[in-house]
Amino acid sequence: MIVGIDLGTTNSLIAYYTEDGPKIIPNRLGKPMTPSVVSIDEEGQIFVGESAMERMLLYPDSGAALFKRSMGSNKKFSLGEKSFTAEELSSFVLRFLKEDAENYLGEPVTEAVISVPAYFNDARRRATKRAGELAGLKVERIISEPTAAAIAYGLWQQKEQARFLVFDLGGGTFDVSILELYDTILEVHAVAGDNFLGGEDFTAVLEKMFYEKFPEINRFSLSEKVCKHIRKQAELCKIGLGESRTSVMKCNINGEEYSFTVEYSDYEEACGELLERIRQPVKRSLKDAHIRLADIDKVVLVGGATKSPVIRRFAGKLFHMIPDTNMNPDETVALGAAIQAAMKERKEGIREVILTDVCPFTLGTEVVREYAEHRFEDGVFLPIIERNTVIPASRTDRLYTVRDNQTKIRVHVLQGESRFAVNNLSLGELFIEVPPGKAGEEAVDVTYTYDINSILEVEVKVVSSGKKIRQVFKDRNLDMSEEEIEERLETLSYLKIHPREKEENKFLLLRGERIYEESLGLKRSQVEQVLRKFERALDSYDPEQIAETKRELIEFLENLDEWE
Repeated sequence: MIVGIDLGTTNSLIAYYTEDGPKIIPNRLGKPMTPSVVSIDEEGQIFVGESAMERMLLYPDSGAALFKRSMGSNKKFSLGEKSFTAEELSSFVLRFLKEDAENYLGEPVTEAVISVPAYFNDARRRATKRAGELAGLKVERIISEPTAAAIAYGLWQQKEQARFLVFDLGGGTFDVSILELYDTILEVHAVAGDNFLGGEDFTAVLEKMFYEKFPEINRFSLSEKVCKHIRKQAELCKIGLGESRTSVMKCNINGEEYSFTVEYSDYEEACGELLERIRQPVKRSLKDAHIRLADIDKVVLVGGATKSPVIRRFAGKLFHMIPDTNMNPDETVALGAAIQAAMKERKEGIREVILTDVCPFTLGTEVVREYAEHRFEDGVFLPIIERNTVIPASRTDRLYTVRDNQTKIRVHVLQGESRFAVNNLSLGELFIEVPPGKAGEEAVDVTYTYDINSILEVEVKVVSSGKKIRQVFKDRNLDMSEEEIEERLETLSYLKIHPREKEENKFLLLRGERIYEESLGLKRSQVEQVLRKFERALDSYDPEQIAETKRELIEFLENLDEWE
């Protein structure tokens, strides 16, 4: 079984294809979305999703969130006494989703199509692929989120030629992609975005407004636990502004309650800087695609953050049209990934379509350039395959020696947009020997070939002798061989994944414990009573008693939420 996975910054989803179309697979709590949060207790048990979120409210140092923003880097996240990279934490989320799918479908899930932001570079895409492998999944295809969204919307099934703009604002990343459909080809013309802009940043605006409203609160003196409480209340306030023109943000800090009413107009104004950051990638994508805004036939909104009226209103003004919001923006990418998985399996009823993508960043090399007679500038970046080139693509450039009797040429493989090599991402380097001679007499042809799976092949050929060297480039510091992946899998195997049958119980206990800590007086006493009763039932191992007390606890907590 091949599934489609949206590995999100704030939430992740998994889907599969049925005779009736793509379907989201609910997690073990019966919900479509699993928060991309991981927490580990002192015994090495891993909590993923809502249980991890609840546990982080109690033990802030035990968990991590928003780690997708660090995919492809060496950054370490400390969870208690252990530390992990973003791809390792992502592998826990993917393994959790895989188990949910296997339990729901009743069969093994061996392969996945995983979505990534269109603006992810090679290192980030490879890290996503490795995360899937660490989770026990075969990942042959990484699909860009906007392309997956276009597939989910059925844009590839339309008969007429048309251009679409996919506006994808998730919890932590923003992508804009321009696609064109003709015949059976869905071609991406341009992508742009911001890997550090998403719904979380719009939540942070409300946090900032809260601290400005109450200057006596020194945010730097607050505990991590209190900061997370304020963050949660800001998120609830943001949701409230999606339902009415005003929303109240309430925070309990060291036993004292702080409350203020947020007006929609004030919040919209405070988001001005973030909205301007959205405008820039839109302009860039249109410029790179060499089209005008008037040439766009449809704008599609994707990503949970686009549910905000602030974003929808801004998008309407920006594009001078009402964007298409017919699908649930939280689920669109996962559904599209599931359709792509079905295409890969050649399922009946799926129209064959050729999907093209583009190279999101420029690929080139470092050269020495003559800017005056016998005067040279080194460290200059020479683009070979430019960003937004439709892939697969192959380009060749000829480089010459710059010194008399030079016997070796270095090809420094780089990725980025800066004119200076030092400012771009180094992917590696090749060295090839050339016959000695006068400067400029000897030359090499450098060929870059880049495919849809983010594999870059570099071939260097000496023009005079025909000697060749070739290398497939991967990030030397971040990539892992098959043996290293197996070794890392074995290293991570000591961590105990929490049993499926107890996941909902753990979530309820953590939620109850968190509410207990936030409560006072009679309310706290009532919470303690229902929690003790549930804990005694769990200790009894009596299924009927556990089921009965679980229903009581769920009902109690739901009534508590309604009362609040």
